[in-house]
Amino acid sequence: MFYATGFHKSALMAAKPKPQLLHKIAGTAVESSPKRARTLSTQSSMKDAFAKYAEYLNNLNDKRERVVKASRDITMNSKKVIFQVHRISKQNKEEVLEKAEKDLADVTTRHVSRLVNELQGTDFWKLRRAYSPGVQEYVEAATLCKFCKTGTLLSLDEINAVLLPLSDPSLEPLQINNLDYILGLADLTGELMRLAIGRISDGELEFAKKICRFVRDIYRELTLLVPHMDDNSDIKMKMDTMLQSTMKIENACFSVHVRGSEYMPLLGSDDPGSFLSGVPDIEL
Repeated sequence: MFYATGFHKSALMAAKPKPQLLHKIAGTAVESSPKRARTLSTQSSMKDAFAKYAEYLNNLNDKRERVVKASRDITMNSKKVIFQVHRISKQNKEEVLEKAEKDLADVTTRHVSRLVNELQGTDFWKLRRAYSPGVQEYVEAATLCKFCKTGTLLSLDEINAVLLPLSDPSLEPLQINNLDYILGLADLTGELMRLAIGRISDGELEFAKKICRFVRDIYRELTLLVPHMDDNSDIKMKMDTMLQSTMKIENACFSVHVRGSEYMPLLGSDDPGSFLSGVPDIEL
C-alpha cells in the first residue's frame, strides 16, 4: 500500500507541468498573436496596393483606347485636307486653299481638342505610340497648307501655339515633340512630290521648281540633324523615302528644262505655230 501510494504521488508530480514550462508556453502564445496580426495587416496592405495598381492599369488602358480613337480620327480628317490641297490649279488656287484651311481648323477644334483633353496634365509621353500617327498626319496637313499659301515652312512653335488655347491653363498642355514634327515633315516631302508632278503636267513649271528647292532644303537640313538624334528606325526609313521623293522632283524638273522645246502643256498651247492653236482647253 505504501509503495502504491508513493508511486501514485510520483506519477502526479511527473504529470504536473513545471512552472518554467508554463511560462514558456504562455510566452510563445503571447508572441505568436502579434506575429499573426502583423501577417494579416501585411496581407491586407498588399491586397490594397495591388487593387490600386489594377485600377491604375485599367484606367490607363481605357485612356489608351480613347487616345487611339482620337488619333485615328485626326489621321483620317487630315488626309481629307491633303486631298483637298491636291485639287489646286491655276484657276482655283485661292478657293481650294481657303476650303483646306477651313477643314484644317475643323480638325483642330473637333479632333485634336479631344486628344488634348485626354492628355493634358498627364505623363502623355507614356502614350506617345498611341497618338503619334495622328499628330504626324496633322503636321503634314498643316505644313502643306502653309507652303501652298505662303511658300514657307510652318514651324513647330507655330503649331504648338495653335494647340495651346485648347488646353486648360491650370494643367500642363499637350505639345507636339520634335520627333513627331520631323516625321511629319518627312511625310510632307512625299505630298510635295505628288504636287510638283501635278503642277508640271498643268504647265506650272516655276511652281514645281519652287517645290523642288523647298524639298531640297528640308532634306539637307534633316541630313545634318538626324545623325545627332537617338537611334530611331522610323526616321531612318523616312529619310530614304525623302531622298527618293527629292530625286523624282529633280528628274521631272530637269527633263522639262532640258527638253523644253519639246514640252507641250497638257491643256493646249498659246503658240500661234502650234498645231493645237485654236483648240479649246481640255476639261479634266
